[in-house]
Amino acid sequence: MDLFWWLLWIFWFVAYIYVVIVVITDLFRDDKLSGWFKALWIIALVFVPFLTGLVYVIARGSGMAQRARERYASAPENDDYKPAASTSPAEDIAKAKALLDAGTITQGEFDALKSKALGGQYFGA
Repeated sequence: MDLFWWLLWIFWFVAYIYVVIVVITDLFRDDKLSGWFKALWIIALVFVPFLTGLVYVIARGSGMAQRARERYASAPENDDYKPAASTSPAEDIAKAKALLDAGTITQGEFDALKSKALGGQYFGA
């Protein structure tokens, strides 16, 4: 029975930490709320955490959802960066050799790129 109560307390503690993090994140995401009100909400979260979290969700819940939607709508769906596929091992080795000759990479890095281009086989000197 002690294990049950211990797990219940752990659950409530984790839920409380989650609510505090969500409220603080939402506070800093809100551009319309002044810094003083943000500080007051955080102070209230420290001294009266359960009641403050409940009041915050009731009073500002719809705004929380709207700010979350705006944040996810403004996030890029995917990155435009896509690494170019290798055309041939000879071309990869030629590019690595050009980087080595330019001094951009060291001999060890060239050897690693060469090994990768050749399918993991190492032909070092």
